[in-house]
Amino acid sequence: MDFGSLETWFITGSQHLYGEEALRQVAANSQQVVAGLNASGRLPVPVVFKPVVTTPEAIATVCRQASADPRCIGVIAWMHTFSPAKMWIAGLSALDRPLAHLHTQFNRDLPWDTIDMDFMNLNQAAHGDREFGFICARLRRARKVVVGYWQERETQDRLAAWQRAAAGLHEMRRLRVARLGDNMRHVAVTEGDKVEAQLRLGIEVNGYGVGELVRHMAAVTEAEVDSLVAEYDARYRLAPELRPGGTRHTALRYAARTELGLRAFLQEGGFSAFTDTFEDLHGLEQLPGLAVQRLMADGYGFGAEGDWKTAALVRAVKVMSAGLPGGTSFMEDYTYHLGAPRPLVLGAHMLEICPSLTDETPSCEIHPLGIGGRGDPVRLVFTARPGPAINAAWIDLGDRFRLLLNEVDAVAPQGPMPRLPVARAVWDPRPNLQTAAAAWIYAGGPHHTAFCQALGAEIFEDFAEMAGLECLRIGAETRLADFKNQLRWNEAYFSQHHP
Repeated sequence: MDFGSLETWFITGSQHLYGEEALRQVAANSQQVVAGLNASGRLPVPVVFKPVVTTPEAIATVCRQASADPRCIGVIAWMHTFSPAKMWIAGLSALDRPLAHLHTQFNRDLPWDTIDMDFMNLNQAAHGDREFGFICARLRRARKVVVGYWQERETQDRLAAWQRAAAGLHEMRRLRVARLGDNMRHVAVTEGDKVEAQLRLGIEVNGYGVGELVRHMAAVTEAEVDSLVAEYDARYRLAPELRPGGTRHTALRYAARTELGLRAFLQEGGFSAFTDTFEDLHGLEQLPGLAVQRLMADGYGFGAEGDWKTAALVRAVKVMSAGLPGGTSFMEDYTYHLGAPRPLVLGAHMLEICPSLTDETPSCEIHPLGIGGRGDPVRLVFTARPGPAINAAWIDLGDRFRLLLNEVDAVAPQGPMPRLPVARAVWDPRPNLQTAAAAWIYAGGPHHTAFCQALGAEIFEDFAEMAGLECLRIGAETRLADFKNQLRWNEAYFSQHHP
């Protein structure tokens, strides 16, 4: 998740009509804009200045170069002057990177006392960008339009959101997901078209027998286990029975061996996300819990019960949110509080919630698990920190993929829950549980999500636009009647525009 190895290219459009002196000024101004964006500290990915383009050939060349450069995750375009848009047709048609259209101008204020036609000809993004906007619309080109002065924080933050979304798409296009075992039997929503996902997004999803994990676990040395167990002791509040000499210490050592074997398997295969299922544990003594939690904390995506879509989404969200406060985890809507003072959702899973969601020191515990038919698994227990968050889900509707969002507010539980031995989060969905849950169900939303405390809806919506996904947001302004109409309208639209 190193943004420093990525780039976004800054391409300025103009033409030779204004003369060489004007073009030199355009280039100098564009370089100053790029330097200012990079110096602001608000954009996570470096912006790289590219020479001003003034001909169809130059535009096509730089767009093809952007599409071929593995470091380039997107292009920012700005029409400093007027750049006739027919020149952009070949280039935009060849560009396969996300596009941001920055509608700004070099000067913030008009020089009222000295403004003349030379100034007007040089600083005419007001209609130069409208010409560019038309050709993007004519080509049905997906893009993000950012309007505002380039030195203002709001403008920079909107470009930063676009960059993070572009980084998420970049990750999706090279993502490898390992499924240890298959989908949970008879479950529909966690299934999906893996071929279509690879065609549309580049994700490679393949299945592996649990024996692959067992083989890597067998290669782990006792010294490696000793070292990892010591790390557990230093980082978590170990239950007394898990400590050296405790009655369940061997179970902790087995959890450490599982983590080391799983890490080795993922690293050897180049996987950044994975799934498992409690229905396929042949050769394992316990369902991986602690191992999954710690791998997610290190940036891996995960989905339970074979849910490869959520595993991929968790990984993409972790990339998009890298360096920001707040965590991201696999999550499941588990049960409700329907009483006073306000209905709430308790989110959790059997074992696998990421500790990036908490500021407290997790407790490392061992408890029985009534499914899976194996030994008691070790897990981290904690409660997620309060604050705003997004529940995001990726759905396969057969003719298209849908990204479904619900803005929520995580809250402190109304009681300590001493007999619930799993990591958990409690949240108040916007606008309220009744509307949010009904809208989610109408939209076909699954029970598995990527729960993110670090990102707002804008980044998810940018990501969906880049990836060609339908995107629906449930938030404070949602009215159920309007949401149902949006579902109907989208059904009609996508039936006509399915690629």
